Amino acid sequence: MKMNEQRITIPALPGHRNLRAQIQKAVESKLDDGAVPVRFAVTRMDEASYECEFGTLDGLDVGTAKHLDSIFRLVPRKFERTDAFNAVFLVPTGIGAEIGGHAGDSTPVARVLAEACDVLITHPNVVNASDLNEMPENALYVEGSSITRMMMGTAALQRVRANRVLVIIDAHEIEMFANDTVNAVSAARATYGLDCAGVIKLDPPLHMTAEFMASGRAAGEINGLERIRAVIDENHGTFDAVAIASVIDLNDEIHEAYFHGDGKMVNPWGGVEAMLTHAVSLLYEVPTAHSPMLESHKVADFDLGLVEPRLAAEAVSLTFVQCMLKGLHRSPRIITDPEVMGMAGLLTAADVSCLVIPDKCVGLPTLAALEQGIPVIAVRENDNLMQNDLLALPWVPGQLHVVENYWEAVGVMTALKAGITPNSLRRPLAATRVEDRNMETQIATPDAEERVIKS
Repeated sequence: MKMNEQRITIPALPGHRNLRAQIQKAVESKLDDGAVPVRFAVTRMDEASYECEFGTLDGLDVGTAKHLDSIFRLVPRKFERTDAFNAVFLVPTGIGAEIGGHAGDSTPVARVLAEACDVLITHPNVVNASDLNEMPENALYVEGSSITRMMMGTAALQRVRANRVLVIIDAHEIEMFANDTVNAVSAARATYGLDCAGVIKLDPPLHMTAEFMASGRAAGEINGLERIRAVIDENHGTFDAVAIASVIDLNDEIHEAYFHGDGKMVNPWGGVEAMLTHAVSLLYEVPTAHSPMLESHKVADFDLGLVEPRLAAEAVSLTFVQCMLKGLHRSPRIITDPEVMGMAGLLTAADVSCLVIPDKCVGLPTLAALEQGIPVIAVRENDNLMQNDLLALPWVPGQLHVVENYWEAVGVMTALKAGITPNSLRRPLAATRVEDRNMETQIATPDAEERVIKS
């Protein structure tokens, strides 16, 4: 069973209408039997075409592949619940985001955004900082593809008091590294009461390789996912969430260059990690997160010196697992049964009040918001590798708010929460639009109305 990332160019439709359906048709036409897409992004768009990259899981039996819900399927929300203001905050993994492209360096943003809403729904990339996880108390830690499915209307989130977390780690050839990981799990049990359903060493280990796509996005290749599936199947019913720690193969020179640079290099590990967690969440509908293990004594002994602050959390960590353990401890359950999704207390697409993203990002959450009528706040200051013009998409008036920074994003969120049109806070205030319409030519005579009724 194998995972990798592919590229595809898709012709654009006039006005970019029916974009999601157009992309779904094109991507699924490229898939072999037993293959399913698990991750998707538009990396560049213009009036003629969309340059896209998507991760696939290959090697499933045909029956399983057909049974899985398509990541592109959307169930329109029929209404919006307004008793609470709930925001989704995303920083897509592996795109070189200026804020949130490294080790949990968008956590301060998450904590500020959380003050402006009742619930902040975010994903591991935002708050995972190796041994640190300072996510807000009112935040929900949700794997990225599960957030997408919630916004698409095909899944709901159920808050939990705590999860039983199954930990799967590589049977590392250097026993010390495996022991360090187990000690980190023990520390979580001793400090914040993590309920560990067991630690299972995978032998032979999962094989993950980090790579960069033509767009510069971080991605990679995964082999041996069937071994992860076997462990999960064998332990069915004993856990509520899955934490995976494994080695990600990466050239030593790239590894060192990342830490010795100025923070401009794309984090090479996150993309392939997202591919893995998307696949496990899709197959088993459980919260999932991944952290890398140190590859060798040589890597462990790198003299990193003083690193760029956004990289520091990784530079001082030994195992990198504590952030995901803390997040998975209370990560909400994923509900996909249509009969259950309508029950009280669950969070669905109807509960999403707005989506906050870096500018230029067009993935499935953006497309879901576009079709679901969810307001989107795009932040220009969070620069990244994507080359998309969000203003070109067919938003309804007042749905897209492009702001300069996250301070402004908080202001727009507060205005939306208060029911105030954000533009009413700016000057000059546009003139009130008045339209003259001659109704005489549009009102039928009584005789004409009678003829229409009789006919």
